[in-house]
Amino acid sequence: MIIGIPREIKNNEYRVGLLPVHVEALRGAGHTVYVQAKAGEGSGANDADYRGAGARIAQSAAEVYRRAEMIVKVKEPQPEEVRRLRRGQIIFTYFHFAANHGLFTGMLQSGATAIAYETISDRHGTLPLLTPMSEIAGRMAIHVGAKHLEQPLQGRGMLLAGVPGVAPAKVVILGGGVVGANAAKMAAGLGADVAILDIDLPRLRYLDDVMPQNVKTLMSNTANIRDQVRQADLLIGAVLIPGAKAPRLVSRELVHQMQRGAVIVDVAIDQGGCIETARPTTHERPTYLVDGVVHYCVTNMPGAVARTSTQALTNATFPYALAIANKGWQRMAQDDAGLSAGLALADGQVFNKSLAKQFNKPLASLNTGIPITAKTRR
Repeated sequence: MIIGIPREIKNNEYRVGLLPVHVEALRGAGHTVYVQAKAGEGSGANDADYRGAGARIAQSAAEVYRRAEMIVKVKEPQPEEVRRLRRGQIIFTYFHFAANHGLFTGMLQSGATAIAYETISDRHGTLPLLTPMSEIAGRMAIHVGAKHLEQPLQGRGMLLAGVPGVAPAKVVILGGGVVGANAAKMAAGLGADVAILDIDLPRLRYLDDVMPQNVKTLMSNTANIRDQVRQADLLIGAVLIPGAKAPRLVSRELVHQMQRGAVIVDVAIDQGGCIETARPTTHERPTYLVDGVVHYCVTNMPGAVARTSTQALTNATFPYALAIANKGWQRMAQDDAGLSAGLALADGQVFNKSLAKQFNKPLASLNTGIPITAKTRR
C-alpha cells in the first residue's frame, strides 16, 4: 500500500501522523511511504530522518494526497485537505464528526473512507487511540488552568496550591474518565482542593480508592453540579460520549453565577463542549471572557507538546495503521470489531450508529455496504 503523511495545517499543530521508526517498519512490510517535507519537524523528526528510514519526501501536500492510498495524520482534515480527497482513499486520523457538520458533509461527499481514532475500541471496552491524548489533555488542563488563574491573564490572582495559612484553589472536574482522572492527579499533586463529578458510581468508588485525600468524589447531578461550579476557581470539562456530542452540563446562567476571574478549561470542546458558553479557540488566541470568567477551549491542546504527544499517539496508532496497510481496511474491519467501531464513513455511506442518528442518515453495515477487496498496491 502507498501511505502518505502530510504536514498538519491546523493552527499551531506540531504533531505528525507517524515517525521515522514507523516508516522503517512499513517499508520492511513492503509498503511505500510518502512524507511531506518538514512534516515531522515540530515533533523532532527531520526530512533526513525520514529519508534514512526509507520514506520518499514529497515537496507538497498535493503530491502526498495524490499518491497515497491511505493518509495517516493527527487532526481532522481541514477544508482544503477535504477537497484533495478522493473516493476509496483511506483517511486514518481524529475526526470528532459529531461537533462538525461541515466536515461530516464534506467527507461524505468525497467518498473517502474515514477511520476515526477516537472511536476505535479494544477488548476491554476502552478507547486505546483516544487514551494517550486524553492523558495529556487532562494533565495540560491543570497546567493551563493554573497559569490563567494569574491576574495578568485575567484570572482571580490565585496560586493553585495555596501556601501555609492561605487556602488552595478549588478545582472542579466534570467527568471521571481518563481526562478527569489525569487532571485530578495533577491538581491533587499541586495541593489543590479537588472535586470530581461523574454519573458512574463504580468509577467514583475506584477514584475514591486511588486518589489522595484532597480529592473528593461526587455523583454528577444538577444539584451537585450547580453547587460545585459556583465554588470553582478552576472548572475542567472532561465528559465524553464516544462518537457523540458532549452533553451540556453547565448553562450560561450558571457560568454567570461563577466567581469573577474563575477559569474554565473545556477539554470536551472537540466534541462540542460541555459548557454552554464554550466555543473553539486556538493556541494563538486561547482564551476569551464571558461574564468575567476566563474560557480556555483550545481544540488541539496536546499539539503544544508535540514531541511527547506524537510519541504517545503513534505508540497506539501505528499497530492499526500497519494492520490496515497489510490487510486492507475491509478485511481488517471484519476481523477486528474494535477497528470496525472506528469506521465512520466509506464510499458515501455512514457506518457509525451515533453519526447516522445525529445527521439523519441511513446506517450501512459491513455485510450490506462495501464489498470486501483486500487488494492493495505495493
